[in-house]
Amino acid sequence: MMLPPMSPRPMPRRMRLVRLGWIALGWSFTGLGVIGALLPVMPTTIFLILAAACFARGSPRLERWLLDHPRFGPTLVAWRRDGAIGRRAKGMACGGIAFGFGAFLIGARPGMELAALVGALMTACAAYILTRPAPIDR
Repeated sequence: MMLPPMSPRPMPRRMRLVRLGWIALGWSFTGLGVIGALLPVMPTTIFLILAAACFARGSPRLERWLLDHPRFGPTLVAWRRDGAIGRRAKGMACGGIAFGFGAFLIGARPGMELAALVGALMTACAAYILTRPAPIDR
């Protein structure tokens, strides 16, 4: 005797809400990434990396859509696969860090201690970026 196929058990309400939360967060990061692509002072890639991570937890279909995107996908895949950042992106990121630090010095006019602290943090961020490997063509 053959049993009828079992229907999938419905996802518990709490799990559905968590999944929707990840998807909403993913779309928020995607929106910030798109804004960053249009505005020179805002980053793009970090927001899209975060969006892909959120989509991975909430919707594999949306994660795949982002990783397969013709413009942003290769950068995201290189980061996931090798922790790699392209040379142009490194230059733009470090240029943005330098610009941001200059704007901070001019706009906030911080004391020497705060300027040194912010400068050290930004230098550490730039060092991290510069020490990432370049993407490997596969």
